[in-house]
Order: sequence, then structure tokens, then C-alpha cells
Amino acid sequence: MKLDDLRESENVDDNRGRGGGRGGLALGGTGTIIVVVILLLMGKDPRALLNMADQGGPVASAPASPADEKMVSFVKKVLGSTEDVWTVEFQKLGRNYDKPRLEIFTQRTQSGCGLADAGMGPFYCPADQKVYIDLSFYRELKERFGAPGDFAQAYVIAHEVGHHIQHELGLSRPLDEARSRGASQSEQNALSVRLELQADFLAGLWARKQDDKNKFLEPGDIEEAMRCAQAIGDDTLQKQAQGRVVPDSFTHGSSAQRVKWFMKGYQTGDIRQGDTFSARDL
Repeated sequence: MKLDDLRESENVDDNRGRGGGRGGLALGGTGTIIVVVILLLMGKDPRALLNMADQGGPVASAPASPADEKMVSFVKKVLGSTEDVWTVEFQKLGRNYDKPRLEIFTQRTQSGCGLADAGMGPFYCPADQKVYIDLSFYRELKERFGAPGDFAQAYVIAHEVGHHIQHELGLSRPLDEARSRGASQSEQNALSVRLELQADFLAGLWARKQDDKNKFLEPGDIEEAMRCAQAIGDDTLQKQAQGRVVPDSFTHGSSAQRVKWFMKGYQTGDIRQGDTFSARDL
């Protein structure tokens, strides 16, 4: 990716190292010493309490490496690019684009949708209209999923912003309504797949529009996104985890479907072509 022409978004909250878990015990400095002394005088083992503090309390800050700072700048530029693209696309629809915020966190944080843990991976919370990401996910993307590359990383952000687009335009309503009326899990799963594939389509559309604007893609970038989409397809992940595929339990779509809808967004650049909820053939 060519990043020089991309601006950094101002809608990023960098909360690395601050933590945000609930129910933990935050100890530090003089307070820790006093508690330990009291427990020792009472004949108690202070290690259990200290372990509790480690598991639930704030994550200790660590000096940021140059690589981390470069990644933060990258995230800000990708988010800024999505803002520029979707502002124009919304204007075409006669609407104003309400930009989402993005929070970078370490290990855990509190979102409008509840406690966010790094193990959940990047996600969008419609309750506070924020995208959440722990930068360690990008290492996992490379080492566990075999999907390295800066455009694969950008695709992840664009996909989560796609969920914000769905929220803004009311495109997620079918799934929301199904949940409200207590639809079966299989029906909710099927609608979730359509929602996720549409977010893939919107990520592809973003890539097309940004590339039309300043040719920011380089040879191999689209292939990086394809490898990423294939690596995180439900069928691929299920095969790795349990050795078999259960389509009724899919929530994000198969590898082939994710590639198909990203490429449809990229090739058409037309938001009208992304109605996955009405599509007969996913």
C-alpha cells in the first residue's frame, strides 16, 4: 500500500496499556505494600490476592516500540481513508456521514457492548459506534492465519467500518429484528453470514474508491486481502479447530463467499450491488 497520500484520522483513541477489565483488583505502589504486610501479619498468603490483581486490574504500561508507533500511524491512515471515501459515498446518497471512532487497546477494555478482550479480535460496537482493536491481532493474523501484509491489515479495519456503514444506513435491520423476536439460532446465524459478507463487500468498495482516487494499491495487495478472507472463513476455521465443517453454525461465511463478496465490492464499486440479504446465491 502507498500510504504517503493518506491522512491520519483524528477519531482514534489510543488506550494501549491502560486496561479496562471489570471485577479486577487494582493495586499499586504503597497500597500494595500495606495490603501485603497486613496479610502477612494475619498469617495469610498474599500471592492469591496479587494474582487476582494481575488478572483483573489495569494492564501495566510498557514503552511503545517504533514498530508499534508505525502501526498506530497505519491504523489512523486507514481509518482516515475510510472516512474520506464514505463521506463522498454518503453525499451521493444525500446523507451526512457520521464517522465512527476507533479504539486501540491492550488485552482488554470496556466497550459500549460490554467487556472487550483481545481474544475476540477486532469488532464494531453499534451501541457506541466504535471499532475496537488490539494490535496484537495483526501478529496473530500473520502467524496463526498465514495472512501477512499491510493490505490484509487494512482490510480488517475496512470490514469493521463496513459494519458501521450498515448501522448508519439501517442495513443490519433484518438481523436486529430476528434477534428481537427470538428467532432460532440457525436463522440468526444465516442472517449473520449475510451481514458479514456485506461488510466484506463494503470493504472491497472502499478499496476500489480509494484506489480510483490516488492509486494507493500496489501489486499483490488484493491477493493479500484474498488470503486474509480465505484464512478467516468459517469453513477454514472449523476445519482447523474441529476437523469438520458445520454450515448451519456459520456466522461469517465460507472462505469462498468472503472472497466473492469482497471482490464484488472491489470490482463494481457500486453500493447497490451489495444487497446480500436479498441475494439468492451467496
